[in-house]
Amino acid sequence: MVTTRHIDLLLINGYLEALDLAVIEQMLDLYIQQSALYLTAINNAVVNADQKAWQEQCHKMKGAAASAGLTQVHQKLILIEKSAEDSEKKAQHLQALSLLNQQAITAFQQWLSEQ
Repeated sequence: MVTTRHIDLLLINGYLEALDLAVIEQMLDLYIQQSALYLTAINNAVVNADQKAWQEQCHKMKGAAASAGLTQVHQKLILIEKSAEDSEKKAQHLQALSLLNQQAITAFQQWLSEQ
């Protein structure tokens, strides 16, 4: 049984009613690729102390996470998107975000395997 902490089962089950399972798998694969790019860009924003890039990349990833039904990733991004904390704090947020993202992807993959 999939933990519902990380994924929005209502949303994902809604997708399953409307879409073929293969399409949902493609959607997750695309999210995995995109989230890796977003995390790299967010890291670059931390390294360069670029507040505008931090907000833009967090905002983009927030939308992608919401669309994929990754609730905890989405919530974390809501909390940190407008953060004006120093680079050290942002690096900590990024590390937590990366872990949450991996846990959510794993939960989604587990859900897929049970379908």
